[in-house]
Amino acid sequence: MARKVFFSFHFDNDYWRTQQIRNIGALEGQNLYTPNAWEEVKRKGDAAIEKWIDDNLKGKSCVVVLVGSQTASRPWVIKEIIKGWNEGKAVLGIRVNGLLDNSQQTSTAGSNPFDSVTLKSGTAKLSSYAKLMTPSGADSKAVYASIQTNIEAWIEQAIKIRNDYIP
Repeated sequence: MARKVFFSFHFDNDYWRTQQIRNIGALEGQNLYTPNAWEEVKRKGDAAIEKWIDDNLKGKSCVVVLVGSQTASRPWVIKEIIKGWNEGKAVLGIRVNGLLDNSQQTSTAGSNPFDSVTLKSGTAKLSSYAKLMTPSGADSKAVYASIQTNIEAWIEQAIKIRNDYIP
């Protein structure tokens, strides 16, 4: 049975890359909006975005952060990470910079978004627990194959880490 996950990513930079991961078919994620539909949600303001996040986190076991070159600097991504972790969901990062975008280009690796999140205790960063996976491969096809081969195991590992976490 496919795990239900919430995909978090920088929409403008990485939408195309995230669609490739959704096409793997091993996971059941939230419906991703088209660029026009996402712009409509954004036009309605912060409360509408918060509601969209809340609605789409329900019933999910893991927040999968698809990390591109600028993901760690995106405020809504950080909010999704914090909200998911605080609700007891597993959190996992996967670098997607090695996948091609709609212009057939890869990008540079971005910072670890989990370094930006301090746990409630104030003594540790989320990056001490949440893993950021770097798929292997010399080109986009090999990176995709690495993600395809490993994503389910990575998610199961993230769920185990979250279940074993003691604040």
